Amino acid sequence: MKQQVLVFVLRWVLTALGLWVSVRILGTGYNHVDVTAGFWRFLFAGLIFSIINSLFKPLLVIVSLPAILLTLGLFTIIVNGVLVYISLLIAPGIAMSFGNSIITGIILSLVNYIVSAAIEIRAEKSRSTHVN
Repeated sequence: MKQQVLVFVLRWVLTALGLWVSVRILGTGYNHVDVTAGFWRFLFAGLIFSIINSLFKPLLVIVSLPAILLTLGLFTIIVNGVLVYISLLIAPGIAMSFGNSIITGIILSLVNYIVSAAIEIRAEKSRSTHVN
């Protein structure tokens, strides 16, 4: 249980960092949004994204399954962009255009992939030391 909480916190912080980097690189697409928002806002936005991603991504994938199959999986990029866009609409003080949300979804997917790979490598090392 302790390991799962640690993994969740790590993913949450790295998601917030990914959002911060994306907003810095891509801009917001809106003139009235404060791009220099504090990192606490991005932590909150990362939490919102984590919750929305865990609740709505399975439903969105099932609904868009024909488009995902037709595009050989590439439509999942749009699904991730929609989830990022909805999350940033809910998060106070941070906004992004839909096109930039799609790119941010790609960035967050890469961050998630790297974290998952690192956790798997660590878990495998841990299993191999316990076996020997």
